[in-house]
Amino acid sequence: MLYAIISTDAPDSLPKRRATRPAHLARVEQLMEQGRLILAGPHPAIDAEDPGEAGFTGSLIVAEFETLEAARAWANADPYVEAGVYSQVQVKPFRQVMP
Repeated sequence: MLYAIISTDAPDSLPKRRATRPAHLARVEQLMEQGRLILAGPHPAIDAEDPGEAGFTGSLIVAEFETLEAARAWANADPYVEAGVYSQVQVKPFRQVMP
């Protein structure tokens, strides 16, 4: 089943996000290599492709997991969680209708 992992950045976490990004991306790339990743990306804090120092407000990952518990465990082990980039992580079942 698909699950949406909706994460909210902690205030002033941009330096932590930048430092931890390679480890975070490597982990997300594993989902892609396994054919389980539908989409992933950050939410810019401003209406711009590259928000610069404005940073990001969070991230969204939609991926396939065996169970809700497995999706939560994966999300909670994210390097951004461990580094304190995210202040909150919500995992919800997701049903893709389109495309």
